This record gives sequence, C-alpha cells and structure tokens, in this order.
Amino acid sequence: MAQDDIETPQRSTIEEEQTRLYRRFNAQGMQLTVRLLPPPEGEEDPNPMSHFLDSVTELFEYALRDLEDSDMIGITISNEVNVKDRAIGISFRRKDQITGDVIWSVFEKVAQSNARFNALDKLVMTVHSVKMPIGHGDDGIVTKGRSLECMARLKNSIVKVKAKNNYLAHALVIAKSKVDGDPNYNSYRRGYKMRPAVDRLLETTGKDLSAGGGVPELMRFQEHFKEYRIVVFGGLNCEDIFRRAGGIRKKN
Repeated sequence: MAQDDIETPQRSTIEEEQTRLYRRFNAQGMQLTVRLLPPPEGEEDPNPMSHFLDSVTELFEYALRDLEDSDMIGITISNEVNVKDRAIGISFRRKDQITGDVIWSVFEKVAQSNARFNALDKLVMTVHSVKMPIGHGDDGIVTKGRSLECMARLKNSIVKVKAKNNYLAHALVIAKSKVDGDPNYNSYRRGYKMRPAVDRLLETTGKDLSAGGGVPELMRFQEHFKEYRIVVFGGLNCEDIFRRAGGIRKKN
C-alpha cells in the first residue's frame, strides 16, 4: 500500500497522538492512544481474533506510514485500562520485516500463555524508529581542516570514489581489488575500467543502487562477499565505525 493511500484507521479511534524526535540519535518516538472498534453490527459470524488482527495491522500501517523500509522499528502495545495485562512487543527490526505473519505470531504467543488482553480496552501503542543512513557519496568529509579529496592525494590508504552513481558498488570493487592484489587496482582507484566490474557486481547481487546504498544493500553485498568483512566508517577516523558487517573474518 502506498504511503499516500494510508488514511486514518477505520477500525479504531485515535484519542491521542504524540511524536518526539531525538535528532542526536537520528531516532523518533511515536505514541498512539487508541480504542479498537468492535466488529460492525450485522456482520455474519464475526471472528473476534481475525477482526482484532486486521485492526492492529491497519493501525501499524498508519503508525509506520512515514518511515522507510530500511528504518529499524520497535513496537510495544500495552493496556491503559488494565495495567495487569501483559504488554505485547515486537523487537527492533527493519520496517519491511514487520509482516502480517510477524504480528500474528506475537499475538498467538500471548494467547498461548493465557495472558488476558482485552482488545476493546484503551490501548497505548508506542513506536520507536531509527532512520538508517543511505549513502549517495560524500565530498563533504573534512579532517583536520583538509577535505577528502586532499587527504586522498596525501595518503595512499584513502581512495576517493570517482563515480556519478553506484558509489557503494564502486567502493567495494576498488577495496576488493586492493585486498586481492588485482593488477587493475591502480586503474580502478583512478576511475578507469570500472563500468564492467560494477555492472557484474550489481547483476550478480541483484541490487539496484539508484536510490543510494543503505543497510539492506550492505547486508546483501556482505552475503555475496562471504570471505570478506565489510566495515563502514562514519568519517576518516579509524575508530569511527558505523557498521561492521558479519562475514568470515579472513579479509578486511
């Protein structure tokens, strides 16, 4: 469902909505106080659990409407009326991983544990999200007053990717050629002979970097390069590690 098509939920009444930004951590918190509506009168053989699941799914779509598929999401639902009811939680995961099956498995566990959860009570849904950075190439990195381009000229260990698009794929091809001792390394770091190697990598992995490269793309490339470990730095400081992917620790 497209974001523009998601309107106010029809199966529940939103009594209060609060949003708070945590800019320092690139995170956001949203709290919805809602009351789910009962099945419509006259509905033949209504299934309360099915109606409840459909209502919560609709509520999730509304609460997550402005988030990207790569954002990390954590959700809890508690009962404001009866505090003894056990809170229902979905641990942090990417938005695109929060499917109907995931939602169903959470409520199924609650039912199996004999926990009481009155869906018609007033519910508080709390959504915490962390926006994952998506890289498009960055010329603005500065260290000790020197630009990235300047540092690339001064230090052989720093390479500036010379590309108009697919920066992540270019960077991986260059890094791999350096580790492997590829005779094309010097040509790659100067921006030559790159197109065939980059096209092969994108075709093999099935990734489209037209919208930039984020965590899902990094994870797919790490799966492809199993014998290597991809480390993403937030700058030119060796201790500024943004993400260290898994992989077999043979080559870095």
